[in-house]
Amino acid sequence: MRTFVSLPFEKLDELFALIAQKEALYIPVDDASGKADFKRWEKGDVLSSELKTVRSAKDFFFPKIENLVHYKLSGKKIEVEDPRTESEDFIVFGVRACDAASFAIVDDVYINMQPVDTYYKTRREHGTVVTLACSEPKETCFCKLYGIDAAEPQGDASAWIADGKVFFRANTEKGDAFIEIIKSMTSESGADIVEKQQKATREKIDKLPFVDIDLSKFRGENMLSIFNLPVWENLSEACLGCGTCTYVCPTCMCFDIRSFDTGCGIRQFRCWDSCMFSDFTKMAAENPRHTQKERFRQRFMHKLVYYPMDHGGVYSCVGCGRCLESCPIRMNIVKVMKTINDDTRIEKPEVHDGK
Repeated sequence: MRTFVSLPFEKLDELFALIAQKEALYIPVDDASGKADFKRWEKGDVLSSELKTVRSAKDFFFPKIENLVHYKLSGKKIEVEDPRTESEDFIVFGVRACDAASFAIVDDVYINMQPVDTYYKTRREHGTVVTLACSEPKETCFCKLYGIDAAEPQGDASAWIADGKVFFRANTEKGDAFIEIIKSMTSESGADIVEKQQKATREKIDKLPFVDIDLSKFRGENMLSIFNLPVWENLSEACLGCGTCTYVCPTCMCFDIRSFDTGCGIRQFRCWDSCMFSDFTKMAAENPRHTQKERFRQRFMHKLVYYPMDHGGVYSCVGCGRCLESCPIRMNIVKVMKTINDDTRIEKPEVHDGK
């Protein structure tokens, strides 16, 4: 069993300085508007007290814009250049349980399926994720719905802030290496204080409004029935197609590939795309989804039906609540699930007592 180490909370800045001497360190920091986002730690930076960053930690492994290849032209000669320079190990501290769970969802597509996305894989190999347990979840949180325990966040190492101390525990070999970096400032600790905080956090989570939404209708055998429900028309009516929900989502992983003429060659790069945009998957001959209703439906069908069908029942949502907080028209996955659950056209599965 892996042991806990701890240090006084007031020494956290000193700990960050120690880590930054060894590897690049990123932590959530408040910006001028009071919102938190990850940035590379510098002396004077203070760990944000906000529960969540505006965008998820997915950005470290799947950045918004990423160079893929350079083509240099000299007459009829074409030189192909790999622009990747990611060789620096780094540590991301303060990743919440929901965001940590999203990595496994993206990994399943970019690493566990063929062909492997080597750009993403390289960043994953260089990054160490140190998660931070939640103690004050928001009403917009519903990670428990998907089996995620915010009081026991998974990562290379886990951290808890409780009783004036910061507790750490390694979970992987990368986590062991992280503990090795900080061991000179920490001391071994028991699990009693952490377990007490976990109990209190779980009690708060159990009282949140969206943690017990019924997911039983969202099964592969109901795919066409859900797809053809008339409720999509009303649900999508006010959607602006702005893509905000996809840009703040930890599990959205669609991208577009574009080319740019530099004057001495071609730079090919990829950038985030959104199924909510009118030109998403648009081809020379046709656009497969002409209306906002079709695009809106695609997003939520993928999250709740298509992805689970292909990935062993795992939903492509981690209940972080960012879409609830960010959508300008207050439309989100919770409203979609509740609306479909209220529709009597699709029956819930029968529950058998095993007799």
